[in-house]
Amino acid sequence: MDMVHESFNRLKEYCEKEGYKGWDPYDGLNSWVTQRTFLGKSSYFRLAWIQLFKRSPFNLRKLFGVGKGYNSKGLGLFVIAYCNMYRANMEREESLKKISFLADKLVHLSSKDYSGACWGYNFDWQARAFFQPKGMPTVVATSFVVEALFMAFDITGNQLYKDVALSSSKFVLNDLNRTYDESDNYTLSYSPKDKTQVFNAGLLGAKLLAQCYKYDGNQQNLVEAKKICTYVCNKQNKDGSWAYSNLPYHQWIDSFHTGFNLECIYAYATISSDDTFQKNIDIGSKYYLENFFLEDGTPKYYNNRIYPIDIHAPAQLIVTLFKMDYFYENEELAQKVLSWTIEHMQDKRGFFYYQKKKGISSRIPYMRWAQSWMMYSMSYYIFKQKDNVPH
Repeated sequence: MDMVHESFNRLKEYCEKEGYKGWDPYDGLNSWVTQRTFLGKSSYFRLAWIQLFKRSPFNLRKLFGVGKGYNSKGLGLFVIAYCNMYRANMEREESLKKISFLADKLVHLSSKDYSGACWGYNFDWQARAFFQPKGMPTVVATSFVVEALFMAFDITGNQLYKDVALSSSKFVLNDLNRTYDESDNYTLSYSPKDKTQVFNAGLLGAKLLAQCYKYDGNQQNLVEAKKICTYVCNKQNKDGSWAYSNLPYHQWIDSFHTGFNLECIYAYATISSDDTFQKNIDIGSKYYLENFFLEDGTPKYYNNRIYPIDIHAPAQLIVTLFKMDYFYENEELAQKVLSWTIEHMQDKRGFFYYQKKKGISSRIPYMRWAQSWMMYSMSYYIFKQKDNVPH
């Protein structure tokens, strides 16, 4: 516990010193090369340029004019971390100030001209399936921000946070594209601009709708959330796993997206008191715990190989165990994985590396991808260790 506290404090000090601004693995398109030259008009060049920045162990961002910035999803994770600190009676006065500062920032950063509140990223992003311009809202970013705003409302009583968070259900239901099955169940697109079927994205939308129901009692939010859960659970493999999406080049099975899926289905089930998906939760949890973590605590990225070890894998384990009430029965695993992560992936300056590879690993301190995730994760671990958990 002392090791985790010490690690958490070093990380928190680093993030506060940086003012929660930072680089991201995918922010290469903020460079003048793509913003001010004809090269930025090519989707092939944009994709290659992002991969160059993401894969390089050397930080090219200063050379090519990519600055540090606020990332809404990262700020949301920081809000949740400070809320957990507040609930655990850790630096309560200071934590309260940080919650209000960051939640106010999130309200200001919401994307405009959509049906409800929503959030995107602070950089253009080119994927194989689609292109997302800076500020284009995504269901993933929005889901984490909404959870943060609800928690901030619970602590501060600021009605604005609740109202903004509740309006996000309109974004999910009106602005995102849907893919239906033969039974009228559906999943959601990643953003209003694409039509992909990324399973964890749909489930994060379902979790958001269930959380809105918890605060506004709108039964339709639960009805729609169940349709999404049904669609994705029908895509679950017999062994309990899920592919990343339905696309042919998205057929990998990885650790942290599996954790997202389980967390979201469990959230719907708990809020709705609906046990329809209990079997899916049971076989999915068994697969997750048995296939992504080695005996010594090493967290695997994929089900069939270890490297690269992504910081999301250990971070999401703690969150999944906490939110699904599996923590105590898996406490030894949580301790092993967290200890391994601190020993192998935390820099002496306090920040965490975003991936550990067999060869040379990047030591670039990505704020959203690594720092916010580990602060978010460890805040749940510390909170649980204090036996301070209201359900």
